[in-house]
Amino acid sequence: MKKLFAVLFSAFLMQNLMAQFHTLNIPQSSPEVQETQKLGVTTITINYSSPSVKGRDVWNNSNIIPQNGNPIAWRAGANMNTTITFSTDVLVEGQVLKAGTYGFHVIPKGNTYTLLFAHNNNQWGSYYLDLDKDITLSVEVTSVESPFSEQMDFEFLDRTENSLVIGLEWDKRRLPFKVEVDLNKTTVESFRSELRGINTYHWQAWNDAANWCLTHNTNLEEALEWANRSINGGYGGFAADKNLRNLGTKIRLLKKLNKTTELEATKTEAKNLYATANEANGFGVFLMRNGFYQDAYAYNKEKFQQYPDAWFLQLNRGLSQYFLGNKKAAIKDIKKVMKSAPKQFHNRLKEIINEVESGKYSL
Repeated sequence: MKKLFAVLFSAFLMQNLMAQFHTLNIPQSSPEVQETQKLGVTTITINYSSPSVKGRDVWNNSNIIPQNGNPIAWRAGANMNTTITFSTDVLVEGQVLKAGTYGFHVIPKGNTYTLLFAHNNNQWGSYYLDLDKDITLSVEVTSVESPFSEQMDFEFLDRTENSLVIGLEWDKRRLPFKVEVDLNKTTVESFRSELRGINTYHWQAWNDAANWCLTHNTNLEEALEWANRSINGGYGGFAADKNLRNLGTKIRLLKKLNKTTELEATKTEAKNLYATANEANGFGVFLMRNGFYQDAYAYNKEKFQQYPDAWFLQLNRGLSQYFLGNKKAAIKDIKKVMKSAPKQFHNRLKEIINEVESGKYSL
């Protein structure tokens, strides 16, 4: 059998080599496919050639998919071996796999399949795959039924913030394997790298990186440094941009880190910063959402005096009083708003009054 296989393969190889003397772009029966999916900041790319079922029993025909690794593993496609690339370290079925490109091969064992990730990733098929020397990781998975797929392909399924399932699908069968990333670690490392490039000149990048860490409760001390960089700029103050957005990020970080003295100073700095009526509206709501109700009341009161035609600032003043426990004053303010607010807001203002009266209002 091995001798016959060697002869057949040699004949195939000679035929293929003879066909490669030109570079014409000729349609292939198993065309090349590239699938890419982002998982957090991790890029997953699968390159493969996609064969068709063509009425065959592909999973049980050993001439199409060798069984039990006899005589070789399956290349998980056609032509060159399938490759899968991870831009960061990942877990595959709970096992660590370093960033890189791997040849992807499969050994069927009944309903169980061994998935092989080979650092030797540039092979024609699996003919010369060395199971002892070339394999970085092997995992066992169980196949499941799936909707019929004439062409073999890979699907990205069940995606969450830090995990997904990759399914090799062909005919009515799927080989699923789970891929996970350390979302916080990979994202923070990515930020550190990117903030040294062109993004170093953009205050928004520093602020967004700090905000992401705050939202995910990770790397908070460094995130505070990034917020300060957004505010104060780089060397010599280059690209500095102090504004209510990055000051707001800094305020939330200082609150999270229990840095009380610096927190109070930063709130004062933000409240004294020039703001348009719309910017003041946003910052007044920000103060309420973050529980700084006394600050919010004083700020909204001052800004409404500065912009007396901005009805939404009077609304904010009333809501600040509600959060301070003064329902009567809150309702009085909100009812006054009805006289100056556009009619399309009146129904919502009536709802707010009812919610304040019943104590059920929330931002």
